[in-house]
Amino acid sequence: MEKTISKAQKYQAKIVEALKPQFNYTNIMQTPRLEKICINAGIGDATNDPKLLEAAAAELEAITGQKPVLTRAKKAIATFKLRENQAIGAKVTLRGEKMWNFVENLVNIALPRVRDFKGLPYNSFDGQGNYTIGIKEQIIFTEINFDQIKRVRGFNVTFVTSTSNKDESRALLKAIGLPIVTK
Repeated sequence: MEKTISKAQKYQAKIVEALKPQFNYTNIMQTPRLEKICINAGIGDATNDPKLLEAAAAELEAITGQKPVLTRAKKAIATFKLRENQAIGAKVTLRGEKMWNFVENLVNIALPRVRDFKGLPYNSFDGQGNYTIGIKEQIIFTEINFDQIKRVRGFNVTFVTSTSNKDESRALLKAIGLPIVTK
């Protein structure tokens, strides 16, 4: 009986082999890991029409394969017609096999469908080694039926890594296959 290897194990083996000589790691536990991917969609129009929020949540669920959590306003802002605790966005946190499926889908299918795509920005790292990109249109994902969307909207994708070093994090994400442009 053959033992099946998950995508997480394949990626981990590929990443460890790529990063170990580059940073002179002596132990495989020193290599940085992709811990989770957070996808966040803020729906500003949800204050006027709550159905837009439902549609955005359904689209996020189709893209990620996981039910999103609604994000709520922390305080009221009268100029934006925003009340405290009003639903204004949706977020999904992916880990494990769903995370690796999303990475594969993003790198191999969605990003090549972006018009005039020249690569992901070099300096989108925060001080903790996390990398955030903005997706301008949800229609680049094949799970979205173009005829059924009400409004083209974007969302943020944050890759959370186990390292706080930008160079190690950048090398990790390049080893995974993200097309980050060089300096």
